[in-house]
Amino acid sequence: MPQTPIDRFRFMGFIEGASLLILLFIAMPLKYWADIPMAVTIVGSLHGFFFIAYLLIIAYTTYKIRWSFAWVFSAVAVAFIPFGNMVLDSRLKKANL
Repeated sequence: MPQTPIDRFRFMGFIEGASLLILLFIAMPLKYWADIPMAVTIVGSLHGFFFIAYLLIIAYTTYKIRWSFAWVFSAVAVAFIPFGNMVLDSRLKKANL
């Protein structure tokens, strides 16, 4: 299990990012191409839960390590971009936070 605030943030970022990708690239095609709308209902609900948890982890991380506004803004912005969390994760590794 992740021990530091950054490790917890990175872990939750991976989960949230993966749920977005599953929603966009699996559930949405199932809804529109295979006529299975329940896929979006289930995956969308899970993604919503993970997104809220991700926002709470951003607040927790900001409080614990005093992130600058740029990091907070980046963390929120990448949640709306497919593969964005993976890019932010690599930047966090480079910054040694």
